[in-house]
Amino acid sequence: MGPVPTSTYRLQITADFTLHDAATLTDYLAELGVGAVYVSPLLRATSGSGHGYDVVDHDLVDPDRGGDAGLAALSQACDRTGLGLVVDIVPNHMGVADAAQNAAWWDLLKHGQGSAHASWFDVDWAYAGGKILIPVLGDDFDAARDLSIFDEPGSEVELRYYEHRYPVAPGTKAKGDRPADLHRRQHYELVSFRRADVDQNYRRFFAVTELAGLRVEQPAVFDDTHAEILRWVTDYGVSGIRIDHPDGLVDPGGYLDRLASRAPGTWITVEKITEPGEALPVEWPVAGMTGYDALSEVNALLVDPAADGSMTQLYQELTGDLRNFADHIADGKRLIATTILQAEIRRMSRLIPDSVCTETDAVDALTELAVAFGVYRSYLPLGLEHLEQARQLATGRRPEVSATVDALWSRLSDPADELCLRFQQVTGAVMAKGVEDTAYYRYNRLIGLNEVGGYPGTFGSGTAEFHAAQQRRQVSAPEGMTTLSTHDTKRGEDIRARLAVLAEIADEWRGVAQQLLELAPIPNRAFGYLLWQTFAATGLIDRDRMHAYAEKAMREAADGTGWIDPEADFEASVHAAVDAAYDHPEVRRLLTGLASQIDPYGWSNSVSQKLIQLTMPGIPDVYQGSELWEDSLVDPDNRRPVDFGARRSLLERLTSTDAPDAAPVLDGTAAAKLWITTSALRTRRDRPELFNQYTALLVDGAAQDHLVAFDRGGAITLATRLPVALEAAGGWQDTQLVLPVGSYRDSLTGRVHTGSVTAAELLATYPVALLLKET
Repeated sequence: MGPVPTSTYRLQITADFTLHDAATLTDYLAELGVGAVYVSPLLRATSGSGHGYDVVDHDLVDPDRGGDAGLAALSQACDRTGLGLVVDIVPNHMGVADAAQNAAWWDLLKHGQGSAHASWFDVDWAYAGGKILIPVLGDDFDAARDLSIFDEPGSEVELRYYEHRYPVAPGTKAKGDRPADLHRRQHYELVSFRRADVDQNYRRFFAVTELAGLRVEQPAVFDDTHAEILRWVTDYGVSGIRIDHPDGLVDPGGYLDRLASRAPGTWITVEKITEPGEALPVEWPVAGMTGYDALSEVNALLVDPAADGSMTQLYQELTGDLRNFADHIADGKRLIATTILQAEIRRMSRLIPDSVCTETDAVDALTELAVAFGVYRSYLPLGLEHLEQARQLATGRRPEVSATVDALWSRLSDPADELCLRFQQVTGAVMAKGVEDTAYYRYNRLIGLNEVGGYPGTFGSGTAEFHAAQQRRQVSAPEGMTTLSTHDTKRGEDIRARLAVLAEIADEWRGVAQQLLELAPIPNRAFGYLLWQTFAATGLIDRDRMHAYAEKAMREAADGTGWIDPEADFEASVHAAVDAAYDHPEVRRLLTGLASQIDPYGWSNSVSQKLIQLTMPGIPDVYQGSELWEDSLVDPDNRRPVDFGARRSLLERLTSTDAPDAAPVLDGTAAAKLWITTSALRTRRDRPELFNQYTALLVDGAAQDHLVAFDRGGAITLATRLPVALEAAGGWQDTQLVLPVGSYRDSLTGRVHTGSVTAAELLATYPVALLLKET
């Protein structure tokens, strides 16, 4: 492993915030204390893409994002300011929404199995007569009206469906052809968009037909799709690579071995979600994951586990939802496996001879196994126990599939068998769409727990569990990434910090929630409960932002409406409830009153989780802009532009030697959060020797459960949890801890402490402290 950054700062590179813009920020990031700039995907993506995960050309840096000149400028700026450079890459898929923009996909459609790029894409050529099915046609499609032929002198002949452009295979165009006739002679077939759910015959990213799976397990495909990225390592000093969605690959371990061997000394992390009790394969040549596990640990620490019963009862009484989270997981995964990912299940069934079982029985058994699979995927021969557990659960739930599962078992457990390989790829997609994108919007007991990498079935955790998790991380992945917010999180870190307060004010929340559900009713009361929790945490943010969030959330929940066939009356009721928050005097009064009650405790939780994350084992990432309050909701809301000018000015004021507002108060300005962030980041950069171990410190006194205290080897973190209950109990009272031998200066306040110190003294200014051993 090469040089590992002390921290990273994630930047979303877009046409509106290019690599050149990022280069101008490096001096600010260096002042903040950041160790490396961490950028979103840079290869050329579909025109107008806001995220860059829909790569269309692996041979160049996206011109819209600044191009090669922009990357060179950022690299030079990083060198000048002493920052590393980490890039996010996308090995699993390419963007194919506009075939004309993707030369490899265009060539595949034009030449079919004879294409020079046929080996790139994961297509079931034995299905649909050897044609690639393109699910793009609308319900009222009429070939005579909707298809046209573009045939201009000097230009390539094209078949067009309104704005969609497709190539024409050589020798298939005849004089006087009707568009429908020409269409029938191609290597692809344009079909109804609804068929994507049933018989799509190219592998997708989850259920996104505009993202086609790549076969990077083929050495030539790996070389073709990674040459430019590897050039960045040698030419531009890229020191770290973040791998997007390795679970979609045929052989994640083999892929990572190849990448590590081609980019020796590079810090590699993988975007991977593990379930409770699951660990990343130790065989992988990576530093660790990208931080969802750490996010979950910090998030749970701030939620009072003692409120489990009262919050569960409240949720059930107000919504009528009596199912537990495990029930919602099964329901969500079954919905996904039998609808939008049915095509993937059916593709696997086509690998099974009729002599073994019928297609219906195969689909039924494979669906049940996928629903029962307890983690995202196995990596056979690693993880066979997960397949065994799924077998037991599936056959226990539905004994009628037992015979078929038995008949398929030898193939499903054989990593040399294509059925086994494809099943491993499918389980992750079913989990992601069925849990993250369905159950997380249906089971709304406390939505702050419904976060990527979390497990909402468990309600909070204590300090002992947290310390144990950090001791494990210090041993297993001290150089893996940690985070609180990403472009994939369901809500920003400070939204979750405020939601945690609801568990501490359950009685007050009960009264407000009950009134809100009655004043602005939604047919699905569980979704209404999600909406009002969201408002409790965000306050009255821009109305359009909340309408956009509500639309995405209710369609993801697919329990009253959906993406394919939205239910107008249901959606109208949701949007009416959103408007009521702004326009109905009583609804507005309830929400503003609740928000003001939450504010001081939410601020306390926010800075506590920030300092914990920045100083716990692992390499901390700061998502763009989150050094101030991060009130984002799910994407694309969390990719909104960031006012870096305001952050730069505030940092200059806080860190200038004669700053009158040094050690700012903790209030709505978030200046204190910035102060705590820069103090922690600078310490990790300037004094890395203080972060080489992890020891939980013994806290004594009546309020000991409210203080998180750990020593990283000379840097001691103190953070408050459950601030409402702490205040109700009379504050810190006699709570104290004995510092390790030596003198310790609080980097936030400048105060020096030694020996036995009371929590009240340590936390007199902030609910957190960062004590550094003086030399």
